[in-house]
Amino acid sequence: MAASMAAYEGMWPRKLLAGLFECGLEATVVHCDNQSGIRLSENPVFHDQSKHIDIRYHFLRDCVQRGTIWLEYIQTYEQVADIFTKALCR
Repeated sequence: MAASMAAYEGMWPRKLLAGLFECGLEATVVHCDNQSGIRLSENPVFHDQSKHIDIRYHFLRDCVQRGTIWLEYIQTYEQVADIFTKALCR
């Protein structure tokens, strides 16, 4: 879910930069710690097993297939953004 929101939020700066400078951009890298989510976005064969997923999450799969978003695995303890979502230890 977080990866699909990151892809959604990353699309408008891409469109803005492409419109201003009229150039093609490389894929935007989204760091994700969910390996099954990465595999689901890269492999369209899972479509029959993933029908229960909401339509907006298939947006991530479309972005990956078009090459605008690239999901990269990062281990949970290396994620910098987790400081905003999880409690800190004492």
